[in-house]
Amino acid sequence: MTRRREKAAAPVGTRRAAREFAFRVLFEADRGDLPLQSVFTRTEGAMRAGDDTFAPLNEEALAFAGELVTGLGTHRPDIDATLRRTIRGWSFDQMAQTDLNVLRLATFELLYTGEPHPPIIESAVRIARKFGGDDSGRFVNGVLGGLSRSLQEPQGPGPRPDSAPRPEQEPQE
Repeated sequence: MTRRREKAAAPVGTRRAAREFAFRVLFEADRGDLPLQSVFTRTEGAMRAGDDTFAPLNEEALAFAGELVTGLGTHRPDIDATLRRTIRGWSFDQMAQTDLNVLRLATFELLYTGEPHPPIIESAVRIARKFGGDDSGRFVNGVLGGLSRSLQEPQGPGPRPDSAPRPEQEPQE
């Protein structure tokens, strides 16, 4: 075995690799209409068994991928509602499944993790370019850039715990 192959077989610990792993789980689950967690468990098993279609993740990266998959499963209705408000002129049925799933994954992170937005968006664009069509990277970048800007404004499109009227305020009719 060459040194290059040995290096390639070492477990990867990047968040980008974990995001790609989670994306592939989400894509397969949606395509087969299967439960996310069962696809994650099966995919993890394949990776651990040496399936070379998946980069071997170290434990930290695998845990992060698991958090993404679990969070997506928990918050998918809010994520989809946020994307519907953000993407104008496109329905989910019109979008490539690859683009939609990259957007779902990144939207979860933007809304719920508190991580800086630029690396999330950069990873999403790279995944879209790798697995999507010719315009996927630009489309994903545009949608997520707009979402990121709107989340930094008061009353952005995401779920906001502070949006309920305060007790001293009268609800607007």
